[in-house]
Amino acid sequence: MGVDLRQVVAGILTITMFVMLGQMLHRDYFDANQVQGDAHDIEFHGSKVSLEDGLVRSSEGHKGPWMEDSHDLKPCWSISESDEAVSSKGYVTFSLTNGPEYHVSQITDAVMVAKHLGATLVLPDIRGSKPGDEMNFEDIYDVDKLVKSLESVLKVVKKLPSHVSLRDIAIVKVPTRVGEEYIKEHISPIFKSKGNIRVTTYFPSVNLRKSSLDGGETDPVSCLAMFGSLELQPGVNELVESMIQKLKTKSSGRFIAIDLRVEILEKKNCRETGAGGSKTCYNAQEIALFLRKLGFDGDTTIYLTQPRWESSLNILKDIFPKTFTKETIMPAEKKSKYLELENSEYENVIDFYISSRSDVFVPAIPGLFYANTVGKRIALGKPQVLVPAEISGTSGVSTDYISPYISKKNHLAYSCFC
Repeated sequence: MGVDLRQVVAGILTITMFVMLGQMLHRDYFDANQVQGDAHDIEFHGSKVSLEDGLVRSSEGHKGPWMEDSHDLKPCWSISESDEAVSSKGYVTFSLTNGPEYHVSQITDAVMVAKHLGATLVLPDIRGSKPGDEMNFEDIYDVDKLVKSLESVLKVVKKLPSHVSLRDIAIVKVPTRVGEEYIKEHISPIFKSKGNIRVTTYFPSVNLRKSSLDGGETDPVSCLAMFGSLELQPGVNELVESMIQKLKTKSSGRFIAIDLRVEILEKKNCRETGAGGSKTCYNAQEIALFLRKLGFDGDTTIYLTQPRWESSLNILKDIFPKTFTKETIMPAEKKSKYLELENSEYENVIDFYISSRSDVFVPAIPGLFYANTVGKRIALGKPQVLVPAEISGTSGVSTDYISPYISKKNHLAYSCFC
């Protein structure tokens, strides 16, 4: 008689899953290679937090280790007279690239440069990973929101004036999280010479810990740009909201978003690093074990950032049947525009904003998606970010695996919200 391997594995998991990995050590950090930036020091290992700390609150009336949202933090930046917009001279242009997790940092850096140069910011275009993948800013983001939110600190125009020649624009590379001193020393002389510049951001690190160089304080203009300027345009926002509501109706009104993409996992091979049992990433089976050991039951609804279903994800669906990707929860009439195009920018944006607004976020992969999603969640009062681990015992407590960005309150977002 034929044997279904998935049924065998699922049966073993339900009986012996709590001892399968009993000999493995809890890893101390999460090491990964990034396309841009250095993730070796990224805040990815879980960190214990007490309910008494006030960072998280347990939730009553729901199955599983859910926690309540926290709305205690408020924006604590203010625009002073010295930050207010001055008469503009010259233009700063730039593009948004590599997905929404990069857009957040790119818009912040461009605003900082334009502000401290006294320049006018030109609305960016959006470029995908393939040549020719170009979109207008308004295809994804709300133009009016951007212009209005920044009007107190600088002027934003939709297009570069026709009298400005591309030959008059100098291309300047700036490190992400660029500050006023760097701008004065390295960028201002070029701007004074050419009159106009094009900014491209590079990422020497993808870690978003509060900087020790400025005592943990962040420029209020940077806070405004990072957390107060980018919003989805109404059509895209309505789609994301409808998908979130559909996920919430699948079970208890709550759901987990997991950033798990098979293509990236295959490239990394999820190998052990040899340091305290740490790994470069976590696959579907390991994530499933992690969540079950934390007490999430089989009725839990899960959203995956994986673009399309892959057979390697079946084990996750065996344990958590209510596991979905975009293609299964997106309204049919929206798929031709948002799923069936070769340009994946829409899909990346959907993933980022659903992950930011889910009840729980679990990153299977470190990087800027994880770091900027955490920042967005801090701003929204959603602290339940659980960093995966190979739990050695039969069970674990979710508060032991809260992202250290939150448990240690060292994400740069805590310089902007207090």
